[in-house]
Formats: sequence, C-alpha cells, structure tokens
Amino acid sequence: MKNDCLTLNTILYCKKWEETLRFYRVLLDCPGDPVADWFVEFSINTTARISIADERRASIKSANGKGITLSIRTENIERQWDRLHRSGLAPGEIRVHPWGAKVLYLFDPEDHRIEMWTPHPP
Repeated sequence: MKNDCLTLNTILYCKKWEETLRFYRVLLDCPGDPVADWFVEFSINTTARISIADERRASIKSANGKGITLSIRTENIERQWDRLHRSGLAPGEIRVHPWGAKVLYLFDPEDHRIEMWTPHPP
C-alpha cells in the first residue's frame, strides 16, 4: 500500500497563544503564515509544519505541555544555543546524550518540551 501523506502538521493548542506564537517565531526563525486570526502555521520544510492555535477559538483545548516533545535536528547545536540565548529564550546547557547526539532542551510558554539536537560522533 502506498503512503499518500503529503505533509505532516503538529498543532499545539495554547492558552497563552500570543506569547507562544512569539516564542515559536524566535525558535523557528521564520514568520508564520496566518490561516485565521487564531491559527498560525509555520512551514519547517516542504513536508513538515508546526501550527499554533488559540484554544479559546478552537474545539480542542491545551494539553498543558503534557506528553509532547518537539524534536528538532539542527546542523550546529552551539550556533542554535547562541541564537536562542541572544533572542531572550532560555535554552538549557548543551550535553552529550547517551544515544549519540549533542542536545539542548527548552520549554515553550505552554510547557511543551523542545529538544534540539545535532549528531555527535562517539
């Protein structure tokens, strides 16, 4: 059976919508495309998206950061840490993870965990 999936979109329903929207604009370093005045979609690449939705206007409510980790692979974790720190976000320290990657963690205003990582040779 052929997989006809063209794109993948993760939608985060937020209580702190404006604050979370600003956070993802800095984190992803790209403008979002408003779909509605309460829903913004960020194109990560040609097939992946992250959307931020205001729970006050949606039929689904916030998960309060429970059970969600956004994992983002990057070319240079040190450069990302510097960029995030200079932008006013609070990335954790970079560490080498047992599965062979350099990682940093931070949390968005809704307490969703974000993991940024770069492969690290053993």
